Amino acid sequence: MARCHQLGGILLLLLGFTIFSTAGFAQEKQELRDDKSASLTSLTGAVRGSDVTADQTGKPGGLGNPILGGNHRPLYRLQPSDVIEISFTVSPEFNQTLTVQPDGYVALRDVRPIRAEGLTVEDFRQGVDAAYRGYLHDPDVAVALKEFEHPHFTVGGEIGRPGKYDLHGDTTVAEAVEIAGGFTPQAKHSQVVLFRRVNDELVETRVIDLKKMLKKNGLREDAHLQEGDFIFVPRNAISKIAQFLTRPSMSMYVSSSQF
Repeated sequence: MARCHQLGGILLLLLGFTIFSTAGFAQEKQELRDDKSASLTSLTGAVRGSDVTADQTGKPGGLGNPILGGNHRPLYRLQPSDVIEISFTVSPEFNQTLTVQPDGYVALRDVRPIRAEGLTVEDFRQGVDAAYRGYLHDPDVAVALKEFEHPHFTVGGEIGRPGKYDLHGDTTVAEAVEIAGGFTPQAKHSQVVLFRRVNDELVETRVIDLKKMLKKNGLREDAHLQEGDFIFVPRNAISKIAQFLTRPSMSMYVSSSQF
């Protein structure tokens, strides 16, 4: 009989341990589900809450949704010489067309001048609204950008038509040289210099051997231009010597392989 009691006690102990373990495992599994649910909720909130507008600093590379990797161009910011048209729905007599002055301000009619340089069109509209609020009962301002500085690049040195050119779409250094009239006979094709402004104090330079690229059909190595790039084509060594030579004697130094 005692043996039966001992056996029954062992069975009860094993049964209790099994129930306890099962309950613990179920609780742990539920906690894991809760953690996953919380992580998914957090991730969904990050997607919904991400800013998909342009970078408000005005710098290239404004990221929209960081998870989806969407890139958005920065909004245009006003510069000196930009022409702005301001219109008032309720008070059309105050409509005006203004040019951003070199100091970055515009002189509004009958109210104080306000700063425009560096502002987006919408930021500037809000500034005009604030300037006239109190002077006009209901300003209701609309602003339109009429003229602005187009993206451009500049080509100088030994080139057919040195100057500033509008940057339309994807343009390479070789294409820019052709747009600017091509090389002069004195140009050094192997040392075309690309200047790119990094900031107000730093300019990046790159020497491009267009002679080698064109000869080997290696235009895949050609540099793609960015707004404000400056291309300089220097003179070749023969041109420098030619200043001290008579014209007939030049033929002994010049050959087609040098160009």
